[in-house]
Amino acid sequence: MFAGISLLIAVSLFRLLPVFMGVTVDQPSWLYNFSPITALCLCGAACLPRRSALLLPLAALIGTDIILSLHYGWPIFNPEFFFKTFVFALVLAFGWQLRSNPRLRVLLPAVVGSSIFFYLITNSVSWLFDPGYVKSMNGWVQALTTGLPGFAPTWSFYKNTLVSDISFTLLFVLCVRLGKRAGKSVPVAEPAIIAPARW
Repeated sequence: MFAGISLLIAVSLFRLLPVFMGVTVDQPSWLYNFSPITALCLCGAACLPRRSALLLPLAALIGTDIILSLHYGWPIFNPEFFFKTFVFALVLAFGWQLRSNPRLRVLLPAVVGSSIFFYLITNSVSWLFDPGYVKSMNGWVQALTTGLPGFAPTWSFYKNTLVSDISFTLLFVLCVRLGKRAGKSVPVAEPAIIAPARW
């Protein structure tokens, strides 16, 4: 599982690139929401060793969230944070149920469904708590499609999220398979045969 854990760490560092590069909120050059955290939670829970399957993805999520909030000057603990963490906890639980069959043909549709679920819940929470949205069906549709004026449409954020989730899932499964093959190819020393002593 070394390859899978290494990829998890790499994704966490990738998510913190705006911090390392000094990117601010008003800089549109950063590829917003290209961050496969949903896939990280699902694949981690489904494939990593039991002791780290839930802890590592959750620690990566909460840790990077806190660092990004401090960097951008956002409040750390707000309704969006708690709802988002709750959704990821559900994705972790879903991934845990897939441990008996963590194959690509299972993980790929599961991560697409989890990504859509995350998008619907988090944008609905934004609609509920953001004063910029009218609290009506039209306002909810706006939160799921065009978003607030002055910002890119929310569906474009989701497009980046979905692409990153699918890409990470493919890479994660590939890394896990390569790691297993490398482990099987390591020769195991046969025990030495000791001849019985002659008296």
